[in-house]
Amino acid sequence: MSRYYRYRLPPWAKKCIIIIEKVTLPILIFQLIRTLLFPTSLDVFLLGILAGLFIAFYLEWI
Repeated sequence: MSRYYRYRLPPWAKKCIIIIEKVTLPILIFQLIRTLLFPTSLDVFLLGILAGLFIAFYLEWI
């Protein structure tokens, strides 16, 4: 089983991952505030997806 390494990707793919990694935290904070003010099932679902993505980047799973 080969392990996934982000550094083996083409330069354009590495750049996309870095951009997504940098933008995730501000969007997560905005979504958290929005969910606290106007909670809907879609907002909670998006918050969960963004939190999972942020944790995956933080623990370097992606």
